[in-house]
Amino acid sequence: MKRILIPLVFVFIAVMNVQAQQNKAVVLSNHQAIYVTDLKKAAAFYADIIGLEQVDEPFKIGKHAWFKTGPKTTLHIILGADKPREYFKNNHMCFSVPSLEDFIKKLDAKQVPYEDVNGKRSAITNRVDGVKQIWLQDPDNYWIEINNDPAIFR
Repeated sequence: MKRILIPLVFVFIAVMNVQAQQNKAVVLSNHQAIYVTDLKKAAAFYADIIGLEQVDEPFKIGKHAWFKTGPKTTLHIILGADKPREYFKNNHMCFSVPSLEDFIKKLDAKQVPYEDVNGKRSAITNRVDGVKQIWLQDPDNYWIEINNDPAIFR
């Protein structure tokens, strides 16, 4: 009886494990949205400064712009804010670049200010994990972190 019971217990556990994996909810990021005062200015910033690729805008009513932010994620920019707001730096978007130095050269050439995490102008934060980061704001004052995290590009 023991010879039959022990293998049956292992089979039961394996079946339950498979069922648990199949019933597990999968949640993936689809898009993030920001509300802006000037759609053309915001779209130009995310295309020309950040370097995001603009993608098809499904609504076709002139109040939205969409940008690819990952293999299956987008940034949705929506026109309609009455004025730029003040945001905490900890409430931010983050993008990784292969060369932070090249990105900073582009910011300098276009006279876009940036700072380190503590607010020191034209400075870079060196995180304890070796990743370097800078911070800047878009035309509506949304905070953006740019870093050189190599794990993103693996």
